[in-house]
Amino acid sequence: MRIARFGAAAGLLGLCCAGLDAEGAAPSAGELVYQQYCAVCHSAQDIPNVPSMEAMRQFAPEAIVRSLVDGKMAVQGSHLNEAERRDVAEFLSGRRLGTTPVAAKANVCRDPRPMGDPSQGPRWNGWGNDIHNTRWQPRELGGLTAADLPRLELKWAFGYPNVSSARMQPSYVGGRLFVATDAGDVYALDPKTGCEYWHYQAQAGVRTAISVGVYENASGRGTAAYFGDGRANVYAVDAETGQLLWMRKVDEHTAAAITGSPTLHDGRLFVPVQGVREESTAGTSTYPCCTFRGSLVALDAHTGEVLWKTYTVDEPKPRAKSKEGVQMWGPAGVGIWSAPTVDPKRGRVYAATGNAYAAPSQPLANAVIAFSMATGEIEWFRQITPDDNWAFGCIQPTADPAACPEEVGPDHDFAAPPALVTVNGRELLVLPQKSGMAWALDPERAGAIVWERRIGQGSGMGGQWGGASDGKNVYIGIADLQTETPGGMRALDLATGELVWSKPPQPLLCEPGPGCLAGQGSAVTAIPGAVLSAGVDGGLRAYSTEDGKVFWTFDTGREFDTVNGVPAKGGGMDGAGPVVAGGMLFLSSGYGGFVSRPGNVLLAFGLPERTEVSSTRGAR
Repeated sequence: MRIARFGAAAGLLGLCCAGLDAEGAAPSAGELVYQQYCAVCHSAQDIPNVPSMEAMRQFAPEAIVRSLVDGKMAVQGSHLNEAERRDVAEFLSGRRLGTTPVAAKANVCRDPRPMGDPSQGPRWNGWGNDIHNTRWQPRELGGLTAADLPRLELKWAFGYPNVSSARMQPSYVGGRLFVATDAGDVYALDPKTGCEYWHYQAQAGVRTAISVGVYENASGRGTAAYFGDGRANVYAVDAETGQLLWMRKVDEHTAAAITGSPTLHDGRLFVPVQGVREESTAGTSTYPCCTFRGSLVALDAHTGEVLWKTYTVDEPKPRAKSKEGVQMWGPAGVGIWSAPTVDPKRGRVYAATGNAYAAPSQPLANAVIAFSMATGEIEWFRQITPDDNWAFGCIQPTADPAACPEEVGPDHDFAAPPALVTVNGRELLVLPQKSGMAWALDPERAGAIVWERRIGQGSGMGGQWGGASDGKNVYIGIADLQTETPGGMRALDLATGELVWSKPPQPLLCEPGPGCLAGQGSAVTAIPGAVLSAGVDGGLRAYSTEDGKVFWTFDTGREFDTVNGVPAKGGGMDGAGPVVAGGMLFLSSGYGGFVSRPGNVLLAFGLPERTEVSSTRGAR
């Protein structure tokens, strides 16, 4: 929803519509709010990335309110009072608040076992499975190879309560499965059964993967689970008990949020900060666009103390005034969407950035940046797409020119972390971009481009959330959501960038309609002999790493019986990828929002009982 409380377009639309509805009855309070403040975008036919009223009917009213309070629409929702948010949510969903939530039944583990050493045994810790974000899982940790996948069966399903999306990637550490939700619920589950060890309630929705590691404080030594939320809060909770150890707010801007997963290394937690909520508000004559500044923050993992904070954009200064006389600001934006990548050998942390929201153009936008691990000083950067000043509101015909860049960019930011990979003894930083390109940079030569390869047509909508590397190739799913042919998979030679194989979009598994697309921009996961891709159509697919043949598919787009009694269904997937650890595969299904269909389920797959894991002979 784009708020234009006193804007001409919204005001005229509200005056035109506020009399009688189509059936001649007086409109409800929620309909009046929608007509005055929301319809200018959501009832338009030619604005990309905006869900229609029909699409929003799929969402629970609680999910709509949450979006207006601390989700993508929080900046816009801040202009509404509590009653207005409630009324418009009930109008759009067609349901009253309090009728959708279902409390989880008692699902406490009856035979709780102590948590194991987070550095030992089967594990997938954080976003990329290692501090290099390679998303590669060897058999000794994952317990599965390509030959096992067709024999997998669904072991259990867990329903995320009171949400319409399941966008967070699980972590498997020390015999625990850590998950979280858009409602701020954080759980430690038993990976084998889905029973609950503990539950923690964060102050806002949590989309980051959880990183787990050892902490020390005055009370002694233990294991902590670290994550961020939609209000730029970072948490450390005891991974054994779920008790809060510390919480730190790392940015005071109202649009600041943490979507990229914090990366933990050697007692430091590296936290990326983005501000997409301001990007979605820009373009109106009543909002002082734009002042958010992306940043990378280093925290002491034991205490939460801020060790350093480095901004990715210059401090904003006054620029033109809007037709309403509101002072506009810039530059702004350049958030970090993805998990930072740690390079201990060089003492660096790498992060890939997003686009700017307002002029003047910034050199660190759409770039890979090398920060000093010790001080946060920027040691080098490599900008890939310059002059990409983009804001959602600025693509609308009602946008105020003073509130927008003179030239609106393509919105081709980076959503994936730069994976630090080794091939033929040489280290490279490899990552895909929303432009439809993949890049390999040299960390020894200030990010010099080693190779570049076109993998798709490019699209501003959705994201390219990350490839996976097995040391020979890099595997990348294709988003391309705003093109005629979204989806597909590519394998590139790590050393040269040459195309090893290419597979087109697969047949849709969902019923054609809003949110049913073939895009595969989710982060992929590689295991010996296979690469796993989660799609917007709800399909989980396994491709052979040798030739790209699809040899196993699971359709998540249906209802599931859950171990915690919460009604749950799968939907589209865009963002987080599947996790393999301990002979099991875990996947959250249901994205919702601009890109895909809603859902709220966590699925756990394993091999049939008394079936031995296959040999890895001949598999990497």
